[in-house]
Amino acid sequence: MKRRDFLLALGTASTLYIKPFNNHSNKILITKTKGDNSVKSNRPIQENKGDVVVIGGGIGGVACALTALQHGLSVILTEETYWLGGQMTSQAVPPDENPWVEEKGSTERYKKLRDTIRDFYRNYYPLREEHKNNPKLNPGNGNVSRICHEPRVSAHIIEALLSPYISGKKLLLLTEHIPVEVETKGDYFTAIKVRSLKTGNERWLSAPYFIDATETGEILPMGKVEYGVGMEAQKETNEPHAPTEADPKAMQACTWCFAMDYDPDGDHHIEKPKNYEFWRSYIPKLDPPWPGPLLSLTTTHPVTLQPRTMPLDPTGQTNASWWKYRQILDKNLFDTNLIPFSITLVNWPQNDYFLGNIIENEKREDDLFHQKKAKELSLSLFYWLQTEAPRPDGGTGWKGLRLRPDVIGTDDGFAMRPYIRESRRIKAEVTICEQHISKDVRKEFQKNEEYITPEFFHDTIGIGYYRIDLHPRTNGKNYFDVESLPFQIPLGALLPQRVENLIPACKNIGTTHITNGAYRLHQLEWHIGEAVGVLLSFCIQNKYQPRQVRNNKQILEQFQQTLLNENIPLHWDKDILQQKGKK
Repeated sequence: MKRRDFLLALGTASTLYIKPFNNHSNKILITKTKGDNSVKSNRPIQENKGDVVVIGGGIGGVACALTALQHGLSVILTEETYWLGGQMTSQAVPPDENPWVEEKGSTERYKKLRDTIRDFYRNYYPLREEHKNNPKLNPGNGNVSRICHEPRVSAHIIEALLSPYISGKKLLLLTEHIPVEVETKGDYFTAIKVRSLKTGNERWLSAPYFIDATETGEILPMGKVEYGVGMEAQKETNEPHAPTEADPKAMQACTWCFAMDYDPDGDHHIEKPKNYEFWRSYIPKLDPPWPGPLLSLTTTHPVTLQPRTMPLDPTGQTNASWWKYRQILDKNLFDTNLIPFSITLVNWPQNDYFLGNIIENEKREDDLFHQKKAKELSLSLFYWLQTEAPRPDGGTGWKGLRLRPDVIGTDDGFAMRPYIRESRRIKAEVTICEQHISKDVRKEFQKNEEYITPEFFHDTIGIGYYRIDLHPRTNGKNYFDVESLPFQIPLGALLPQRVENLIPACKNIGTTHITNGAYRLHQLEWHIGEAVGVLLSFCIQNKYQPRQVRNNKQILEQFQQTLLNENIPLHWDKDILQQKGKK
């Protein structure tokens, strides 16, 4: 029996409410031309125009919109949920960042975002005096980030950063809106139609430039922009770890995150989830093998691929614990009379969903089916933690675990959307490959060098760093997690090979399946979006096309100097390159 058929036999998780991605047709409207006279398509009366239309209010979309607004452009920004911030908010994932983010590894705007989040806790939370003046305050003291914090706080901060532009009529913000149609003329986008999820009303949005900042690159197929997805073949990319044959259906796991706290004196048992017995006994069939049941405190170590066991300690006393992994509020920093419980976010290997893709299936129903199953897995994990998870004292289950809908902005305590690790990716002028950033691969080409360096891109528009971190894939491949070098973001990776005025602004840039694992994180999305915002301003002001900026040495240098003037770093410091490039 095929994997999907087996899951279908279990039935869909009908008790889990999920508003689907891409709840629209993929109809394409093309303006036809006859001679020099355009034949316009029929449009609704309502139409909005701006300098830039940004579809998708995730981290990259917000950074792009904010930067463009600060340059005096008018922006239309749409978002499918009612929170801006994407993986930081509606997907409920604390920021994964590079080790130098506080000093050298980020832009001034990103630093301001982080500082404003910290100031929010200083100004409005009952922080103990000894923590108020800590310049590196980490509200959650989680292990995964230097600024673990609640999703609703970053959602509030992002809205506050954009609020003056809404009041000044420079920003039209359309939350709970989805794109439904694209209009093109030759190699140019001319308009995108969006629909309100609340009212069903539709409107056309037009501008000289359009930005795809959606979590899955959903504008690409709608506008017939050339793109790739899944695993590329080695003959396409020359990557040492790419498969012999391409596998477009092989994508990284998604994760439906949830927030919980622990009330030691409470009993917050939930009803046993539908299909719980399946998930309770499910042993992933992965290569290399998974060590046992998915619902367990023992998982595969991402790097060594050996079994790894960590305890669950909701009391927060054990540092190396699943609880501290993504703890977003540490009660010990606050007056516990007001904040008696710590809060953690569950984005663990145990709720990585890799039994199917939630995009690019032949039928829209299959996308929705796997979304439901991803959420069902997370609900089953929570129930298992409440009832069967082993405790250090020899008992089982933590009945005091409690879902926190208020923290996550939903009715059920689960994120508004699953955490998306892999998107559709444009076919770009430059494709970033494993051999550009992998330390082990580049070592083979630089045996006589003092230290190993990444590929230098002459058209750099920013920097980033993260390991090449691939979670289990939907084709049965286990983790692939290897060391990378501090790398650059080339402008060519943001330019589609054909289309002229659509620019990606998040994880849909010209990476491969492998390098997407390093370019997909919060800070990288912000940096990409910010650079795009400057690019659009530069192009509109000087009457350049983005491709012209890259292909003309003098114009490119002028643009790069503009980025530097705004404290957007283009190169890593030599000491950092030496540190990470040691042989």
